[in-house]
Amino acid sequence: MRNIPTSDESLSSYFRSIKSIHLLSKAEEEQLARRIAGGDEKAKQRLIEANLRLVVRIARSMWNPSLSLSDMIQEGNIGLMKAVDRFDGERNVRFSTYAVWWIRQSISRAAINTGRTIRLPHRKEQLAKKIHAEKNVLSQDLKRAPTKTELSLHLGMPEKTMEELLAMTEAVSGFETPGTESSDTLNLLDRYEDYTYSPETAFSAAMLREQTAAMLRLLSERERTVIEQRFEMNGRTRKSLKKMGIEMNLSPETVRHIEKKALKTLQEEAEKGYLCMTA
Repeated sequence: MRNIPTSDESLSSYFRSIKSIHLLSKAEEEQLARRIAGGDEKAKQRLIEANLRLVVRIARSMWNPSLSLSDMIQEGNIGLMKAVDRFDGERNVRFSTYAVWWIRQSISRAAINTGRTIRLPHRKEQLAKKIHAEKNVLSQDLKRAPTKTELSLHLGMPEKTMEELLAMTEAVSGFETPGTESSDTLNLLDRYEDYTYSPETAFSAAMLREQTAAMLRLLSERERTVIEQRFEMNGRTRKSLKKMGIEMNLSPETVRHIEKKALKTLQEEAEKGYLCMTA
């Protein structure tokens, strides 16, 4: 794999060099995966190099002031190499769909570890993010900031535990940090991001669609129909269990069981991509 230079001029040169690398078709990826499984290092190198541009796109979309772009790309490449080692070409999934999780995870962990004086365990960091996300959701529902008691009840978490966890993250600020003035509701991204053209956003949306489609293909046709209908996917309108049961000639309880089983399958498959990273 190519070394990542640190100067802006050298970084531009690196971008130009990887731009000329030929991308792979799905068939070529599967062929390389079989060769890699047999210990072919040249095949491994080819699959890595063909996806270096993917790492750059993701690193740019995840830019964080705690790391330089070159460092983020380097960390993303580490995640890419892990993905290459674990990719199974027989799973009928494009390598980019599989690799994006490893790349993002590697960059995120590096940014977290660099951005804190005291390093938080990965699970605590993820729990803190969940608390902040749920706080935003609850704020929208209540039309005001929730109290600590309301938030702890919403999360099903002891208030003291929640406060201790939030205290560990108070010193960190980033693009999501709101203005310091009481009347200032804009964060840094709201103020400075240019939304007129965002290839990173378009790329992320395309990747999400591809990942979702790949996950749905793991379900049976009936399970896929239920999930798409219940979650309004692929242009479908959400329907009640009773109405779906009538259309499918099934009882509402049977439809509910199908939905529950399908969601469990999707969760298990998702955990294979996320939780094995901590192994």
